[in-house]
Amino acid sequence: MASWDNQFALALLALVLAALVGSGIAPHDRAVFALEVVPWVVLLGIAVAIHRRFPLTPVSQVASTALCLLLIVGAHYTYTRVPVGLWLRDTLGLERNPYDRLVHFAGGFVAGLVVREALLRRTRLVRGWRTFFLVSLVCLAGGALYEILEWWLAVLARRNASQFLAMQGDQWDTQWDMLLALLGAALAQASLGRLQDRQMRIRGLKREA
Repeated sequence: MASWDNQFALALLALVLAALVGSGIAPHDRAVFALEVVPWVVLLGIAVAIHRRFPLTPVSQVASTALCLLLIVGAHYTYTRVPVGLWLRDTLGLERNPYDRLVHFAGGFVAGLVVREALLRRTRLVRGWRTFFLVSLVCLAGGALYEILEWWLAVLARRNASQFLAMQGDQWDTQWDMLLALLGAALAQASLGRLQDRQMRIRGLKREA
């Protein structure tokens, strides 16, 4: 099981790295591309570094990989120009490209799984509604912190700020981003919590006292 899990994790990492290299070829705006990918590459590096001591369940790994791919696509085109988002905007008659909304929802979804798994494995918390709400609140706080960091990076970027933030004229963009992250975290726990529990049980990833 451990050998298969390691091979699976390596395959997912190879997929992300290949996509990252490909997206770095002629991005729409190289400065925005760097601003978008550097923080997540750092987090990816941390995840790889601690993998042996804290291997995530396959469901958390797959969700994290999907989020990385969404982020890479957004960084390549800039979020306001992602083709699938433009198609959705025109098809649904929206006022803006919704791709960044999708990414914030996905970010909360992945955070919901990862935070839940970490708390169940490393604390005295048990499965139930208390853990559900605590994980949701942690993800909400994380979403708010990300918005603050995004603001600071945008200030430093100056000329690339509007493309980096992808507000598209929406004065409630920050609030929408935090709400969607919260909804994503809640849906992840509700829909995949049982699968995650089963994968932790099969692999003996029990909580440490």
